[in-house]
Amino acid sequence: MAFAITQTCCSDATCVSVCPVNCIHPTPEERAFGSTEMLHIDPKSCIDCGACADACPVDAIFPVERLTGGQREYARLNAAYYESEDHQPEQPVRGPVIHDWGAPSFDRVLPPDFGPLRVAVVGTGPAGMYAARDLLLHTPAEVTLIDRLPVAGGLVRYGVAPDHPSTKKAGESFARFLTHPRVRLCLGLEVGDGGMTADELAAHHDAVIYAVGAPEARRLGVPGEDRPGSVAASEFVAWCNGHPDVAPDAFELPADRAVVVGNGNVALDAARLLVSDPATLQGTPIASHALAGLRRGKVREVVVLGRRGPQHAAYTRPELLALKHLSGVDLLVDDHDPAVGAAIDGAADQDKAAVLKDVRREAVDWSLPAADGRRRIVFRFLSAPAEVRGEESVRAVRVTGAAGETEIPAGTVLRAVGHRGTPLDGLPFDESTGTVPNDRGRVTGRPGAYVVGWIKRGASIGIGANRVCATETVGSLLDDAASGRLPAPTGSARSFRRLARRRGR
Repeated sequence: MAFAITQTCCSDATCVSVCPVNCIHPTPEERAFGSTEMLHIDPKSCIDCGACADACPVDAIFPVERLTGGQREYARLNAAYYESEDHQPEQPVRGPVIHDWGAPSFDRVLPPDFGPLRVAVVGTGPAGMYAARDLLLHTPAEVTLIDRLPVAGGLVRYGVAPDHPSTKKAGESFARFLTHPRVRLCLGLEVGDGGMTADELAAHHDAVIYAVGAPEARRLGVPGEDRPGSVAASEFVAWCNGHPDVAPDAFELPADRAVVVGNGNVALDAARLLVSDPATLQGTPIASHALAGLRRGKVREVVVLGRRGPQHAAYTRPELLALKHLSGVDLLVDDHDPAVGAAIDGAADQDKAAVLKDVRREAVDWSLPAADGRRRIVFRFLSAPAEVRGEESVRAVRVTGAAGETEIPAGTVLRAVGHRGTPLDGLPFDESTGTVPNDRGRVTGRPGAYVVGWIKRGASIGIGANRVCATETVGSLLDDAASGRLPAPTGSARSFRRLARRRGR
């Protein structure tokens, strides 16, 4: 018997570090790690020790014999990964049982006479907490955690769909660090925008790590996208999670059809929440106002609009597989363009488009009302929005297609076409990438300032990718500390606490 990694994999590679036989790939040292949808266990090498399952922060790893329903597909996915020459492990397993370990590395050790660093981490989402955890576990640093919101958690708390409780469990692994004896937690404290300045943070700390994410949803650039009823999909997910910046009455959902522009994982999250039976969401951490709003709402059909073909969709295969097994919801591919069906039928088993081979296809007549009875999600590929139409609110979306333009009636439009970072007072900013210019986490031209997460590398999927990202940034910080390149703070920890109390909300 072997273990298999399933849909909720966060790719933070904790499982890789505890596997005694090196049977989980790609590892952080392999080229494919940064682009993989999930990690995979080689069933031929797995010795069934269960160390990976014990270490997994999101409960994504199970014995193959215990997989049920749609999860059984992940046993096949894990095995299929190793059947391709492109995905053979770069470091061959040596055996027969325990693989060769590399030489020990102590790159987190400061000189013994080095005093404890005072480090501020701005942002308590996964990127910031991975950095804080690294500092607390490997150094005697004193860490100040800062967040503009009144509750810690960032993306894990407010950006993960409430019906993904396993993914949200990643936040539980950080909870113990919020009350660590060397941590001071400053909530409701804005950095920039009239709050604490970058210079003030630097004056009271040896180093400052900015983990402020990519808060700005990208725009469509089409007429009418600012009409009432047309908003970012991430705002809808935040509403479902009770984000304090989103009003409880922000969504009315007045029509039986909604359109989600984009087909990444956030788009699938929004579509799934819109068509799920509210009774199935009752036991999740969904906000009470959102649950009541979904019950009042009329949405029964969601159109997921993708500019490119099914072979280039932005969602991951695990998320689409989970959608196929959503109770009471039908999936349909709009067969408006012969190229869509050709891409699906011609896809190899390991290709993303192959997941849709058993999904019904038909050319949808958008002049008809949304399907009665069962709820459904319609994938429309090779199509892009040209205009959001309506008067006082959204009435329809004009879209492109093989036969010209088509109007899809809808009362709600959610855009899920990515995010970008925003400028932070006192730090350089690259408008073209939406990131802070940096070298391995070191902010360009600002000694003692560092970045981690999306503001460092751009918005990308995968909570666990922040772990490797944080390791690099903290490594740069400690290297600078040991080399004497950190500016000495001029203010004390006590004076910072007084300043934080004055500036906090």
